[in-house]
Amino acid sequence: MRRAIGFVLVGILSVQFGAAIAKDLFDRIDPTAMVFLRLLTSAVVLLAIARPALRSRTREDWLVVAGFGATLGLMNWAIYQSFARIPLGIAVTIEFVGPLAIAVIGSRRARDLVWVALAAIGVALLGFEPEGVTLPGVLFALLAGASWAAYILLSAGTGRRWPGLDGLAVASVLATLLLVVPAIGSGGETLLDPQILALGAAVGLLSSVIPYSFEMAALRTLRPAVFGILMSLEPAVAALAAVVVLQEFLEPVQWVAMGCVIVASVGATRSGTPHAEPAPD
Repeated sequence: MRRAIGFVLVGILSVQFGAAIAKDLFDRIDPTAMVFLRLLTSAVVLLAIARPALRSRTREDWLVVAGFGATLGLMNWAIYQSFARIPLGIAVTIEFVGPLAIAVIGSRRARDLVWVALAAIGVALLGFEPEGVTLPGVLFALLAGASWAAYILLSAGTGRRWPGLDGLAVASVLATLLLVVPAIGSGGETLLDPQILALGAAVGLLSSVIPYSFEMAALRTLRPAVFGILMSLEPAVAALAAVVVLQEFLEPVQWVAMGCVIVASVGATRSGTPHAEPAPD
């Protein structure tokens, strides 16, 4: 149990510090090109591990995994566009509204509406202290959150049709292919710089390969409810990573807003409703 919890915490630290390092590189490489390198690294590693069998796949199998791949690519692209414009901790806080919505959707218990209201209060509080917050950054974060919610729903269908890591590996390849043209257009010759390629691969390992591997290992023994509660720490860890790597400090009201979203996420998870699945974002 303790080892599984440690795996999840290491995964959270890895993905958020990877995001902070990526943001620190945005003055050298465009966010779209950086997320392309991240997804490319993830796709290569997952293909090597999973070696997915592609023969005898039905049209429905491909439709589901194609939707999963498109969602995966959009989710990663949108969150990078968001924290290129607003503080990392705030971007992740707003993004968390997506999986929180999935956690309470369809619930018939009135008490679950309390968590929705608390999350809404948290997001609204961000408007009272707009330091470093821009409308495009917020909208991109909301798009990332909506994509995360879709990812949760599509991951279930993909898991039923594609065994093991096969579906995620294929989806990662499709997500990477979707960003080839935009990445070349925005990154240009920067994508041929060996140092940038190495840094992009490092971000891919930190933000996708390491956290997903640790989360998969943890979920073998960890109860989903506990996993969901631990994942609720992501906004706070993102803010911590931003302080350490970027010297990006939040105002007191922004910390309160983040706390509201975290408490809402924990409350929704403890209510026994579906939890947010790990996302290789």
